[in-house]
Amino acid sequence: MNQRRPPKKTTIYDLAALADTSASAVSAVLNGNWKKRRISSQLAEKITQIAEEQGYALNMQASLLRRETSKIIGMIVPKYDNRYFGSIVETFESMARERGLFPIITCTRRDPELEVEAARTMLSYQVEWLISTGATDPDRISDLCTAAGARSLNLDLPGKKAPSIISDNFSGARELTRRILANSKRRLGAAQPLLFIGGRGSDHNTAERVRGFRAAHDDIGIPVDDSHILASGYAPEKAEHSLRALAASGDALPVGMFVNSTISLEGVMHWIKRSGHYKDRTPVIGCFDWDPFAALLGDEIEMVRQDVQGMLDAVFNVIDHGTTADGLIEIPPIFIDAEQR
Repeated sequence: MNQRRPPKKTTIYDLAALADTSASAVSAVLNGNWKKRRISSQLAEKITQIAEEQGYALNMQASLLRRETSKIIGMIVPKYDNRYFGSIVETFESMARERGLFPIITCTRRDPELEVEAARTMLSYQVEWLISTGATDPDRISDLCTAAGARSLNLDLPGKKAPSIISDNFSGARELTRRILANSKRRLGAAQPLLFIGGRGSDHNTAERVRGFRAAHDDIGIPVDDSHILASGYAPEKAEHSLRALAASGDALPVGMFVNSTISLEGVMHWIKRSGHYKDRTPVIGCFDWDPFAALLGDEIEMVRQDVQGMLDAVFNVIDHGTTADGLIEIPPIFIDAEQR
């Protein structure tokens, strides 16, 4: 019985013969190392074209030789564990694809070394832009991009070496605090100082929110005790631990709380339920973050929704117009009233 033999696969030796060069030169081009070998761009282009014509499976870096631009755009994000970052990722992907760009996104878990590793890997694939979202050291990533000839942007947390698009944290926190104080006054007859919980005091956003929190108290002449600023981290268990320690200190617990994110809010609600505190009256709560399930916590909870669409409109405005100047763009957050939830 006659059997049809499978077609012979093209090898680098076949490509070398067709390009009239050595197999090692072909290998260097296909692996993206041709510049280190001082191979001319003309020969690299010739080898790449022949490889494509012969149906040879090309390395991504090799295939990029045939394009003036890669059309790849990268983003690093610190977490996927709340609606804010999830919304950023989803909106970013849609807006990138609308522009004919291919988005690459990875989570770096607030780990500075993972951020750098992710940036270097994306740059090896010749991303045109790299968006650092909530990066712990955005300037380090900007330096890597500059060295590689790529452009960078900072989102959510600012840097000094690339354009930065963030929420207006100070004004948003000031207004949120005013609303919590007003709810506290309606309930108790007089406004009382609030508790600030969640976030990291070392990062820009938390520092600005604390500043807005204090400013709103100053506006009505109420002092804020330093012991009531609990910026011990974003993790739920850190918020819960901070509240447990404050209760154990014997100090009176505030009747209202400014919670820095829905991640911290999870820890706050766990502590309230497990501790037995506030059993007669739930504290007045405001959260600098948004989740529709928060509506189940009560009608008086105040929430700030960071304007993801507005922030990414600003990001792509910079990208579309090729702006490279450094600068800070602050987008006002959106307040979610009880009747809107």
